[in-house]
This record gives sequence, structure tokens and C-alpha cells, in this order.
Amino acid sequence: MSFVNVLNGLPLADLAQLAERATAADVERALGRGDHRSLSDFAVLISPAAAPFLETMARESHALTVRHFGKAMRMFAPVYLSNECVNNCQYCGFSRDNAVLRTTLTVEQVMTETRHLVAEGFRNILLVAGEHPKFVSNNYLRDCVAALHAASVPSISIEVGPLETDDYRPIAAAGCEGVVVYQETYNRDVYREMHTSGPKRDFDWRLETAERGYAAGFRRLGIGALIGLWKWREESIALAAHAEHLLKNCWRAQLTVSLPRLRPAAGEFEPRHPMSDREMVQFVCALRLTFPHVGIVLSTRESARLRDGLVPLGITMISAGSHTEPGGYTGAGSEELHRTERGRRIEIGAVSAGSAHCSAAEQFVIADERSAADVADRLRSLGYEPVWKDWDPALSESVLP
Repeated sequence: MSFVNVLNGLPLADLAQLAERATAADVERALGRGDHRSLSDFAVLISPAAAPFLETMARESHALTVRHFGKAMRMFAPVYLSNECVNNCQYCGFSRDNAVLRTTLTVEQVMTETRHLVAEGFRNILLVAGEHPKFVSNNYLRDCVAALHAASVPSISIEVGPLETDDYRPIAAAGCEGVVVYQETYNRDVYREMHTSGPKRDFDWRLETAERGYAAGFRRLGIGALIGLWKWREESIALAAHAEHLLKNCWRAQLTVSLPRLRPAAGEFEPRHPMSDREMVQFVCALRLTFPHVGIVLSTRESARLRDGLVPLGITMISAGSHTEPGGYTGAGSEELHRTERGRRIEIGAVSAGSAHCSAAEQFVIADERSAADVADRLRSLGYEPVWKDWDPALSESVLP
């Protein structure tokens, strides 16, 4: 059974009501269950009634994280390949109808960006692109992955438009170990409203992406929801149900859950259901208490202060020094971008950026602008060890002749 069927039968309204009406006694029972908490317990732990127990939750969340992950923090960096996109998504800077400058990096330009990140210490790269079959084909992705793999980048993942299982296979075979896909929102009505045109309108197709990636041989699966599109408690319950399903059915893969909150971007979309920082802390702790072995990812969407505060509470993977536009680290592809500008008669002054700090080609504005070195130093000062490399393909190869 795919997660589409699970979500269709999920008693989400009942679980959301439980989250709203939980009592202090319910919270105490959920906290007393040890490492065997259910989806109902998760709903209780994100309830308003659990807010006074946040310090207790934080202590247990920290202890569980140290027990299962140690005091190590995996470091990664995104490399944006292309901001070309055929989808119209109201909240995204890459949305097709936004008047932004477009470019797609060549494989060599991708390597220019990657070499810069490798020099900073990164060995874990996430390749990100808008969805455009003309520019971002599976062959292009395979070639990018193969080039990074040949350059001794051991951990490569992709966050691109969903593909068929057979289209994923050559990418995995080229050296890609992970596929990341955010459902954005698990509410079908909100999803339909947010995605007005393009292949991304297919809710079920996107929802099954992680399972197709698993069938294609990826050893890491990443999921998440874009917080701010729907009520965060309902969203997080559906996300937790998705994680529970993948843990049961894709158990050979490692699972990570991301918690991105909406950030300013071209189009000036405003979050409809904002989540406070305190609620974010509660969300992280509830995830850790319910899923002790799942990796939790935190990006530069969040402020430096909040990221530093969340590190001890359950986060296991963090980005640093990020850029969210193609060529953002080195300027690679700038000539192609300028040619695109002339060809489309787009002027920088005509671009609606949503923020004075948002460049024409960014997907969204980051909040933590510290360099990778500064973030690593801060982690060490907090007693954590930045881990730039935690895997090598040679580990999975036979040592026999």
C-alpha cells in the first residue's frame, strides 16, 4: 500500500482535534511511553497543552539525540543547477510566471560551484533544480552526479521534479545516494490552490516520489512540508504519518525530515499560517520523541540564533553558507543568465523580488548568512563536531576479488 492510500484513510480530523483538545494528563501519558510513541502521542506532544512541558520535552529530545546520533552534526550545502521551471507555485521564487532571470548551469559550471564548496570542507552536496524537462532531464542529472562522483564527492542527493522509478535508476547508478522531495502541503485543497499549473499539480504523483526513489535504489530518503501554507499542527501530523509509513515500508533507507518555513521570495507570497519560533521548538522535540532514529534537517531559512538553539534539541543535519540561485557561490553561469535577460527583455528593475535582499534568481531569501566556517566554529563551541563526510561508496562495495 502506498502512502497515498494511507493518507486517504488517515483520521486526520480526529488527530487534529486530539492535538487541539489534549490535556496536561494526556501529555504526561505521552511523555511516559518511552521510545514507543504513536501518531496519537505525537498529536498530543504538539498540542497547546504540551507547551508548558517544553523544557521536559527538550531535555528528553536532547538525550535521545545524543544516544542515537552522538554529538555530531552532518554538514551539507545545496548547489542550484537551474531556476527554469514549468510550474506555477504561488510561494516559490522560481514560479514560471515570476519575472526573474533564468539560467541552467552546464556540468562544468556545476563542478565550478562544487569545487568551491569542497574547498570549504563540504563532502555532502544536494543538487537542486526547478522542474523543466527541456533543461533538467534525467540525463543531465545523471551527468552532473557522475561528474561529482568522479571528483570524489561521496554524498550526493537530488531535490528536483519527481521522476519515474526507471528514470531515477541511472542517477542512482551514477553515484547519487539520496532523493529529497517536499510535499509542500499534505492538504489537497490547499495544494490545488497553491499549484495553479504545471505537472506539480498532481498531488498523488508527488506524494509517491520517495517510494519510487526507494525502488530505484536510493539509500537516503528526505521528506518535508513547507510550513506556512496550512495549519502547522495538521501539516505536521500528516508529515509524521508519512515518516511512519516510510520507516515501515522503506526500512533499508535512511530517512530524514525537513522543517522549512516559508521565506520571502519573488512573488511576495505571505505565509497564511505562520509558525512561531517556540512552536518550531515544540515541533522539533515532538518529532525526536516520536521518531528517535530519524534525521532532522534544518536549513539556512532559519535565523542563526534559532538554529544555534535548536542544535541540541534534535537536529542532526544542517546546511551552511548557502546560496539559493544557480551560480550563487562563484558566479558560474552569469553569462548565460545575462543572455537570457536580453532574450526575454527582462530588466532587473522590473523584477518583483519580494525583498530588497532577494536577488533576481534566488528561490528564496536565506536568514542565516554565516559562512560555513563560522557555523562549524559555532557548533564546536556548543560541544558538537561538524561532520563533513559520513559515507563513502567504497563502504558498500565488496572487498572480495
